[in-house]
Amino acid sequence: MMFNDFDDEQNHEPLSEINMIPMIDVMLVLLILFIITAPLFTPHATKIDIPQASSQKSPDKPNNIALAIDDKGTLFWNDERIDDKELLIRLKKAAKKNPQPELHLRADKNTLYQRLAEIMSAAQNAGITRLGFVSKPK
Repeated sequence: MMFNDFDDEQNHEPLSEINMIPMIDVMLVLLILFIITAPLFTPHATKIDIPQASSQKSPDKPNNIALAIDDKGTLFWNDERIDDKELLIRLKKAAKKNPQPELHLRADKNTLYQRLAEIMSAAQNAGITRLGFVSKPK
């Protein structure tokens, strides 16, 4: 950019340069606004639709325990409805068996994760060392 010092002796030509500074300033302000507001538009919870897997159905062994949990949190021990106290008693009995049976969790996809965490914690506290999740094959 050329600055004139108001001398009449110089040739006065029009400036034909584009001043990029204001445009860059505006673009930086817009970029900062997008960076700040982008997290506000993303949802806070990630929706997942599980479980489904493409695997072979494993045959149930006679010493496996099928623990089913519906979307309301109701427990079914080998298709028999039980409550939380009965679950703790049965988990302790199963943990004492030799060889220890494997606990197969079959949870509805709408079951709360909190409920699953409580059941897994109860199984661990009872001494169950073998735990598996059952999914629906495609």
